[in-house]
Amino acid sequence: MSQTSLKQKKKNETTTRYSKDSLEAEKRRDSEKSGGHLSTQMRRAVNPNHSLRCCPTRGHSSCRCCLCAAEGTVLLGPCRTVRVYIHMCLLWQQGQQITMIRLPTSSATSQTSPTSPSQQESPGELSAKPSLPSPPASSMPFSHPPTPPDHQSQAGSWRSTKMHDNPESGAHGMGREIRESRDARDTHPRDYPRTPPTEWKSFAQCRALNPSQMDRDSVSDQTQRREEEDDYDEAYWASVRTLYENIPDCSRPRLPKLKHAITVAVSSWALFNMADGSKIYEEEGLEKYMEYQLHNENVILTPGPAFHFVKALQHVNARLRDLYPDEQDLFDIVLMTNNHAQVGVRLINSVNHYGLLIDRFCLTGGKSPIGYLKAYLTNFYLSEDSEKVQEAIQEGIASATMFDGVKDMAYCDTQLRVAFDGDAVLFSDESEHIAKEHELDKFFQHETLFENKPLAQGPLKGFLEDLGRLQKKFYAKDERLLCPIRTYLITASSAASSGTRVLKTLHNWGLEIDEALFLAGAPKDPILVKIRPHIFFDDRMFNTEGAQKFGTITAHVPYGINEKMNN
Repeated sequence: MSQTSLKQKKKNETTTRYSKDSLEAEKRRDSEKSGGHLSTQMRRAVNPNHSLRCCPTRGHSSCRCCLCAAEGTVLLGPCRTVRVYIHMCLLWQQGQQITMIRLPTSSATSQTSPTSPSQQESPGELSAKPSLPSPPASSMPFSHPPTPPDHQSQAGSWRSTKMHDNPESGAHGMGREIRESRDARDTHPRDYPRTPPTEWKSFAQCRALNPSQMDRDSVSDQTQRREEEDDYDEAYWASVRTLYENIPDCSRPRLPKLKHAITVAVSSWALFNMADGSKIYEEEGLEKYMEYQLHNENVILTPGPAFHFVKALQHVNARLRDLYPDEQDLFDIVLMTNNHAQVGVRLINSVNHYGLLIDRFCLTGGKSPIGYLKAYLTNFYLSEDSEKVQEAIQEGIASATMFDGVKDMAYCDTQLRVAFDGDAVLFSDESEHIAKEHELDKFFQHETLFENKPLAQGPLKGFLEDLGRLQKKFYAKDERLLCPIRTYLITASSAASSGTRVLKTLHNWGLEIDEALFLAGAPKDPILVKIRPHIFFDDRMFNTEGAQKFGTITAHVPYGINEKMNN
């Protein structure tokens, strides 16, 4: 080779060396210019004598993801990418050890001035990690680059040991472990207070001690709902109290024993006015009648012909209890009817509405209630059905058919007034037979001849005895003038002809009558209007119909020869 060629070759080598040195110096100056402070710290952390190269990733000229070619030191910055991992794989294949240094992940560091406070990192933030043992080149496939280890020293030590023992498993699991370690970074074990088992509380107790906003809203809603329910209950019971306060005699006394009581059975049609239901029953039948009663069970029935009579009986009971608190000889009212049980609700509501003390009911569902009269120990039976009244009389039970007055009449509320006819009511129909078979002269002679012979008893003699027994209880307390019971005898007979025998018969029976009115054939209507009895008993229909026109409540007794002649 010629001398000229050698000189040219040396000149080229010098130029190349100079170019390489210039290029390296220029890169070093650029690196120092962009991050000189950090470069100095990195050299101190790794090896001051080692040169650093920037990782040309994403075109960042001042990128901090750097590799130390001499010792395999890797500086991890904010733009660590796959290329960094590729460089790590190449270093491992060359048998070099890798040391990682983590830089701050502030993106503003590369954009701010070198003299800014954000770039003046403290030396403690750049710490060198222990070197990992380099795996053999054959154990690190290029297709599965590992994820660089995290910054925690404890995890890095564990991974170093694992890769040293089994490099292949360490390389494959490195990515997963680094991700887990990254998620767990900046986490430190904390000491949580332990609650003794004796102080454990249920979930409901904890919520009660530490309520959330939802719990507080729920509690407020429940409180408001509870207050609304309390207001509703209070209003309901207030209305109930008002209802019972408006009902007279709301404190119901104890019923008397049946063996001592005077049982008066009253039909529903006699106690209340049920004409509306009667019309439906006659025109549309039983089913429509029951349906009507069910739909109107809260509609209060109006008073019937026996209503005022029953109220007066209750007043007598109240007066007797005032004088004799333990008295058992009292009136006991029984509602006896052939109505169906479906009508019972309306009857009960009506009874309670008027404050009637009726606790015993008998609803026979269309059958005749006469068979139950003796079972209830009935002393007296009142009904609007004349056929049932005749059945009761045949059974030996005093009975009468009720008729309401056409005109309204005021009745005494403090005294029970009962008016009786004489023949075929209190007494037998013996005198009626003689008057029908013979002339009046023969009748007068008969009464004078047998004036000392007591008359036979009539169907209502027993009821007069019950009234007289109760009267004597008031007389014993010096209450004769204030007695709540008053009886009347109103007869068309003459006092001169039959008056003596009538009064002697009453005396012979041990009975007293408060007023005896002998009319000698005069009409009874004006007398009844004056007396205003709660009930008037007579055996003749024309007498009852005449008294009814004047407003008197009458009761027809179907007994004796007059009833046979009418039939």
